[in-house]
Amino acid sequence: MSAASFLLLFQIFIFFPFTINAYSDLETLLKLKESIVGISSSGLNDWKNITTNSSTSTFVHYCSFSGITCNNDLRVISLNISNVPLFGTIPPEIGLLDKLENLIMFGDNLTGTLPLEISKLSSIKYVNLSNNSFSGPFPREILLGLIELESFDIYNNNFTGELPTEFVKLKKLKTLHLGGNYFHGEIPEAYSYIESLLWLGLQGNSLTGKIPKSLALLPNLEELRLGYFNSYEGGIPTEFGSISTLKLLDLANCNLDGEIPPSLGNLKKLHSLFLHANRLTGHIPSELSGLKSLMSLDLSINQLTGEIPESFVKLQNLTLINFFKNNLHGPIPPFIGDLPNLEVLQIWGNNFTLELPENLGRNGRLLKLDVTGNHFTGRIPPDLCKSGKLKTLILMENYFFGPIPEQLGECTSLTRIRVRKNYLNGTIPAGFFKFPLMDMLELDNNYFTGQLPTEINANNLSSLVLSNNWITGNIPPSIGNLKNLVTLSLDKNRLSGEIPQEIASLKKLVTINLSGNNLTGEIPSSIALCSELTLIDLSRNQLAGEVPKEITKLDSLNVLNLSRNQLNGAIPGDIGVMSGLTVLDLSYNDLSGRRPTNGQLKFFSDKSFVGNPKLCSPRATFCPSASNSAQNSHKSHSGKFTTTQLVVIIIILVTVALLLAVTWVFVKKEKFKNSKIWKLTAFQKLDFRAEDVLECLKEENIIGKGGAGVVYRGSMPNGIDVAIKKLVGRGTGHHDHGFSAEIQTLGRIKHRYIVRLLGYVSNKDTNVLLYEYMSNGSLGDMLHGAKGAHLRWETRYRIAVEAAKGLCYLHHDCSPSIIHRDVKSNNILLDSDYEAHVADFGLAKFLQDAGASECMSSIAGSYGYIAPEYAYTLKVDQKSDVYSFGVVLLELITGHKPVGEFGDGVDIVRWVNKTISELSQPSDAASVLAVVDSRLHSYPIGSVINLFKIAMMCVEEESCARPTMREVVHLLTNPPQSTTTAATTTLLAL
Repeated sequence: MSAASFLLLFQIFIFFPFTINAYSDLETLLKLKESIVGISSSGLNDWKNITTNSSTSTFVHYCSFSGITCNNDLRVISLNISNVPLFGTIPPEIGLLDKLENLIMFGDNLTGTLPLEISKLSSIKYVNLSNNSFSGPFPREILLGLIELESFDIYNNNFTGELPTEFVKLKKLKTLHLGGNYFHGEIPEAYSYIESLLWLGLQGNSLTGKIPKSLALLPNLEELRLGYFNSYEGGIPTEFGSISTLKLLDLANCNLDGEIPPSLGNLKKLHSLFLHANRLTGHIPSELSGLKSLMSLDLSINQLTGEIPESFVKLQNLTLINFFKNNLHGPIPPFIGDLPNLEVLQIWGNNFTLELPENLGRNGRLLKLDVTGNHFTGRIPPDLCKSGKLKTLILMENYFFGPIPEQLGECTSLTRIRVRKNYLNGTIPAGFFKFPLMDMLELDNNYFTGQLPTEINANNLSSLVLSNNWITGNIPPSIGNLKNLVTLSLDKNRLSGEIPQEIASLKKLVTINLSGNNLTGEIPSSIALCSELTLIDLSRNQLAGEVPKEITKLDSLNVLNLSRNQLNGAIPGDIGVMSGLTVLDLSYNDLSGRRPTNGQLKFFSDKSFVGNPKLCSPRATFCPSASNSAQNSHKSHSGKFTTTQLVVIIIILVTVALLLAVTWVFVKKEKFKNSKIWKLTAFQKLDFRAEDVLECLKEENIIGKGGAGVVYRGSMPNGIDVAIKKLVGRGTGHHDHGFSAEIQTLGRIKHRYIVRLLGYVSNKDTNVLLYEYMSNGSLGDMLHGAKGAHLRWETRYRIAVEAAKGLCYLHHDCSPSIIHRDVKSNNILLDSDYEAHVADFGLAKFLQDAGASECMSSIAGSYGYIAPEYAYTLKVDQKSDVYSFGVVLLELITGHKPVGEFGDGVDIVRWVNKTISELSQPSDAASVLAVVDSRLHSYPIGSVINLFKIAMMCVEEESCARPTMREVVHLLTNPPQSTTTAATTTLLAL
């Protein structure tokens, strides 16, 4: 045989099998790319089939795909594509990669179910599909073929059903993470037989039953995470104290009761113990001092009693101590200050007494300290910032006295200082106003003296609250350097001088309160440049001049209090066009002229204007101050007005005034006598009295304020919390601030997704409404506040469905039909399970003819939510509510507020329409990606597209083009089956 022939046979028998396998892997990867769609710069752009004359160049090319690793035989052994914007599903062809050892695709927005063909990956060792949106019952069958599996992670998906027991057959399994899904039922006892297991994570599901004590039999277990959203019966198994290999135990927030087992002190290797947010009782076991490796100890939000055990002096490795929200008492042992590694000490909401250890912070490691709401006294320890890294110092509501230590005035790492409601004195350290990272400075309700520093330049400061101290001197012009300031409260001090013009530089300012000082001069008209202002309180000063007309340009202003000053001149009539104004107080000044009654001004009572002798009632037939100029002109021509005539007129006016005053006092006395009788009217059995409700109407219980009144949280004697809404004013019909509407609607309807009206307390002057308490506040606060990032897509979609069902009930199941007229995210309340409840029926109307519209006398509702036809024609029907609900859906999708974030005159509907109209390659998926909330790290694109389409139908310009609420509910609860496929196809075109 010739050498050439031999070479040919060698190529056939040796290289041919590799060629077939290599091309098979290439085709599989290209098929994978078709099913898992990436957008531009996603990381899959280089996955291309480039054929050349040399087959080996093709092999090298696909093995160099991003995220791909091959072995020496050019077979794919690792697929690692993570945290890139991918969409779609894993195709069945994944099973052809039979040499695959690593399948890592976390944080990629993947949807659908896992293909059964994964079971063919017999070489697979590591699987990480966490932080996607896989759904449906977990396919147990895939586990049967994964005989080499060592790590399996599907954290934070949407899998359902009971926990699979098939994992028991995987003899090499070391890591099992099934948390963050919707698995239900009990933890299988069989899991205690996975002897190779090092890491078990089942947290964040819907598991019930008792925690199996048999898990203590796992001989190699190092980390055990079972908490968060699970709800177990009973307490912590004492047997867990025998898991000698355990390094981390996380049983937080899963309804555990009983006492902490002392046996846990046997876990010598444990570095983290998290038992917070349960219902644990009893003392903290002194035996926990045996945890010699312990670094993080969190026992917060329980019902623990007793003192901190002295034996904890042995825990020299502690870096974090969280004991907040318990019933602990006694002093803080001095050894706490000596712990060499302590970084975080948070013990707020207990009954601790005496002084903080003077040596606290001397270890040079302290980062966070929060002791709010205890009974501490003495001076603030001087070395808290010896580390130079202290970030938060929170000492609120204690009995600390003396000055703030000078050393803290040099602690530039501080981001938050809150020491309100103590007995501190001395001068505020000037350094506090210069710290570059400072975000919040709250020193109110103390006895600080001295003046504000002339140099203020804490650029990150958003909240400056120095109320109720003894601070003197002027407000320095450098206050204008606080470009990020949102809240400025300097009220109840002894400040003097003029309000600096530099206030106008605070463009982000929302609240300014300078009341109760000795400020003089005029109100600077430039304050109107602070366009975000919602509250201005300059009352109880010595301000003079006129009320600046420029204030009327503040569209967002809700509260304007200029009372008890020396202001003069006429009230600007344009105040009446400030539609957002709900509180106005101009009393006790020197204002003159006839009181205007246009627009909003007609809704404010005489109380808002009392104490202005020259100000005439709008009902007065004669107003001297308004006609002064005319009278002076007349006098110059006649000159015949004698002194005798003037005396007679004065006597007559004084006599009439005395008669009116006596009559007013008598009527007021009788009215006050009758108004003191309070009556509780209940719509269901209530185990409390009117007096119990009235005792809760305190400032510290306020949880919200609005145009109709103030909302308080009230704890009743039976342990039940209620929301108490005290309405402003009293009356009937259109002037009772929604009382009649609330009673007529909520008093006669009952639905799971509509807030329950429990009853009301009233007398002749005041109405107080009682509702079920919603612990998570409003959707608006949740979505647009700091917690927005934690509102996952699944929760947002569920809130949309529940709110829609509530509105559907009002429109279609009530007789007569009810129109809400003020649908907005702030009127959708969330209970402890984030279940949505439609609230605030103060503007609600009954619609006798469900197919007709009703003409209103004026526009009601909230800016940004009002339907176009309502604004133009004052005609309202169910479709007006549908439009408002569509705006709420856009808030859920985009995370933006309806107005205020898109420029003048642009609301969220216009912004969305403009954004999608400018897309170069418009499609449903492209539209969603252009507007979706950037805080959503993981979401099923098909679900978002479905909600987006429904939202855009709801905000159609023509009301007839909008769906009914019944149709909205149907669309939300019956998404098209083709949603995922359509999304995938659309994304391919991007």
